[in-house]
Amino acid sequence: MQIKEINVNDLNERIQAGEKVNLLDVREVFEHDMVNISGTLIPLGQLEGRLAEIDHLKEEEIVVYCRSGARSAEACRILMRNGFKNPVNMQGGINSWSAFIDPSMPRY
Repeated sequence: MQIKEINVNDLNERIQAGEKVNLLDVREVFEHDMVNISGTLIPLGQLEGRLAEIDHLKEEEIVVYCRSGARSAEACRILMRNGFKNPVNMQGGINSWSAFIDPSMPRY
């Protein structure tokens, strides 16, 4: 299963251009509370049980992120197995966002 990816610079350009981007944060609540880029929060361990919450996005692109990109890649595989057509992994996760887009965000 090939996972599509997007880098933080390309994603940021799309957001800055006003494009509607569906963001899914699969980190834990405490991580989301610490730093986030306003994605819908569904921790990876709860994703399969909460797919109904994002079912309306089944045909749309969903950019999935975590801290570094590993959990979000797994989340993309779960989404694809459950019929989601276009999940995209944010390369390097929130730490890359902090490094390249918004250095004021804490890295952990």
